[in-house]
Amino acid sequence: MKLTANFSLAELVHSDWAVRQGIDNSAPEHVVANLTRLAQRLETVRTVLGCPVYVSSGYRSPLVNKGVGGARTSDHLLGFAADIRAPAYGTPLEVARRIVKAGIPFKQLIHEAPGVGGWVHFAIEPEGDKPARDILTAHFGNGPVTYTRGLQ
Repeated sequence: MKLTANFSLAELVHSDWAVRQGIDNSAPEHVVANLTRLAQRLETVRTVLGCPVYVSSGYRSPLVNKGVGGARTSDHLLGFAADIRAPAYGTPLEVARRIVKAGIPFKQLIHEAPGVGGWVHFAIEPEGDKPARDILTAHFGNGPVTYTRGLQ
């Protein structure tokens, strides 16, 4: 099922971890509405970047979220967040900087780049809420992930 011209429901609920574990990661109906709003916002990101945007993690069922080590209050649980990459545009840091500069509304944007690779966590606000535009950088190392304000 297409949510927008360039994003499908299948793409936003796919989880490699869930497939390996044989877990159904289907989204409940109320979450599909949130995923549709997220896909619409991702269309704006795609337009600004001028290239395809790839989702590595969108909706996560509670079981999948726990299995991948997601936060108990993760926006992925409600279909409000996607981890994205746009390699044709640039690095995750370059993508994050462009999203911020373009003024695209979001609840939270996190530059997450452990070692090589990485992604941008892009979360939208619940309908009716004002976009908080919380901008963070995740730091991975020995122990739990830590966060600093801004992009690094």
